[in-house]
Amino acid sequence: MIKNDTWIAQMAAKGMIVPFEPQLICQLENVPVISYGLGSFGYDIRLSPVEFRVFRHIPGTVVDPKNFNPDNLEPVMLNRDVNGSYFILPAHSYGLGVALERLAVPDNITVLCIGKSSYARVGLIVNVTPAEAGWQGHLTLEFSNSSSADCRIYANEGCCQLLFLEGEPCEVSYQTRQGKYQNQPMSVITARV
Repeated sequence: MIKNDTWIAQMAAKGMIVPFEPQLICQLENVPVISYGLGSFGYDIRLSPVEFRVFRHIPGTVVDPKNFNPDNLEPVMLNRDVNGSYFILPAHSYGLGVALERLAVPDNITVLCIGKSSYARVGLIVNVTPAEAGWQGHLTLEFSNSSSADCRIYANEGCCQLLFLEGEPCEVSYQTRQGKYQNQPMSVITARV
């Protein structure tokens, strides 16, 4: 069953989402923002301004998830104007950011991270990724710019929505098995095997 706003707020009070915004924020100081906070059946998390990295082509190299070369990622500068702080994701490229909020997923919940329509309508795709039962930390977020134009991704604003799915408590949680992405800090974490 998908969990509603009442349940999400109750669990956030117990530390499931930190920091937590108890309502959907669409404007700050008379400036429109890409919404974040509590929705009816989900929570829109924000992109942290701390770090964003873009894959770059290095002739003669192959990106290998079993032997990842961090030189394939280059940091992107945080920009600011009257619309807010943002990173630029070049056309037809792929980038990694990190969630501002820290999660602590209960043992009977799996979280799905899905894209927001405001970004989807400009060609920005957020990979659908799970946070398994017992997982804790800051999600590393994956963005693909399928557009032929560069795209802004706003920091401190909504970038994707979390859906909380309840099941029977699992026998072995992500925390119990000491999963390789457990307790991620607020920084981009690359592929681990």
